[in-house]
Amino acid sequence: MSLRENWARCLLAAALFGSPALALAQASAVAPGRIDPAVILPPPPADGSAQQQAELKELRELQALRTPDRLAQAEWDEAHEDATAFAGVIGPAFDLKALPKTAALLAQVQSAQEALATQAKAHFHRARPFVVDPNLVGCRRGTKAYTSYPSGHATMAYTIAPILEALMPAKADVIARRADDYAFSRLVCEVHYRSDLRAGQILGTWTASALMSAPALQSSFAAAQQELIAAGLNTP
Repeated sequence: MSLRENWARCLLAAALFGSPALALAQASAVAPGRIDPAVILPPPPADGSAQQQAELKELRELQALRTPDRLAQAEWDEAHEDATAFAGVIGPAFDLKALPKTAALLAQVQSAQEALATQAKAHFHRARPFVVDPNLVGCRRGTKAYTSYPSGHATMAYTIAPILEALMPAKADVIARRADDYAFSRLVCEVHYRSDLRAGQILGTWTASALMSAPALQSSFAAAQQELIAAGLNTP
C-alpha cells in the first residue's frame, strides 16, 4: 500500500464519520478547543441500557477466561501509551532514539491525539466499568473514574497505526493487527467498555487523517519516511 493510498483510506474513513478533517488540517493540523467531540463521536451507551449491560457481560466473561500471560501483556500495554507499543511487531531497528526525525514526527502526533482524547473524555464524562461493577478489578485502580469514553489508549493506537502504516507500508498488516490487539488490552484490563474502544478507533482515524493532510507536517512525513528507508524499515 502506497503512502498516497494509505492517506486516501484514512481520509475516506474520516469522511464516513462526518468529520471536517481537511478543513481542520489546513487551519492548524489538529487544534483542540476548536473541535466539538460530539461532532466526531456518537454519545456512549446510556447507563442501564441493554448495550451497556451486554458490554459489562463481556468484561465479566473476559475476567473469567483471561490467562496470566494475556493479563501481563495488557498491563505492559497500559504502561506504554505511545509509539513504542508497536516496536515489537516492527522490529529492533525501530528504535526511536536512533530515528530522530521519526521520533519528532511521532511526538507531534502523540501530542495532538492526547489532547483530543482528553478533551473528548471531559466532554462525555463516562464512568469506567469498575464504577458500575466494583468486581471488575483490572490492571490498575489509579485510573480516573469518569474518563472511560473514548479509550485514550485506543485513540493513540488508531492514530499512530495509520501513520506508521503510511511510513512503512511493507509492515502495514502487522501494525494494524497490533493496534487491534493493543486496544483489546483495555478490555482485558477491565477499564473500558467495547464502545470506548470503537470511539477511540473513530477519533484516532479522524486524527490521523487530519494530521496526514496538514501542509505543515508534509516535510516531517517525508523526512521520517526517508529516515526509515535508510534504516531498512521501508522500501522506496
